[in-house]
Amino acid sequence: MTYLLDVNALVALGLAHHEFHDRVGVWLRSQQFPPLATCSITELGFVRVLVQAPAYGFTVHQARTLLLRIKQGAKPRFLFVADDQDISRLPAWVKTARQTTDGHLVQLAASHGAVLATLDGKIPGAYFIPARSLP
Repeated sequence: MTYLLDVNALVALGLAHHEFHDRVGVWLRSQQFPPLATCSITELGFVRVLVQAPAYGFTVHQARTLLLRIKQGAKPRFLFVADDQDISRLPAWVKTARQTTDGHLVQLAASHGAVLATLDGKIPGAYFIPARSLP
């Protein structure tokens, strides 16, 4: 199974001091490092969050460099999913503006044989990365 990482999961994976970094790491190890995917939306979201959040203090260049380093690492293996979905593919459960990107990412993942992996437990059809006690 390939997992398209949501922005929140990608940020948690990329920042060792993020509150959910260990949670994502434990999940990846428990799954024996499954193939992961990003797309334009999640990559741009990663950069946006790291630059806009005062707690992180990244420049665009620093955030981009970090993401490229993560994607080029040995584990986990990353794929890039091209976004070929238009608005006609938006799931029927999307009812509010806040759900539009989530719905789009769920559908984009499914159209490429993947599942959206997220730390948000309220996204229909997505895989919620579980909270587990650390070893």
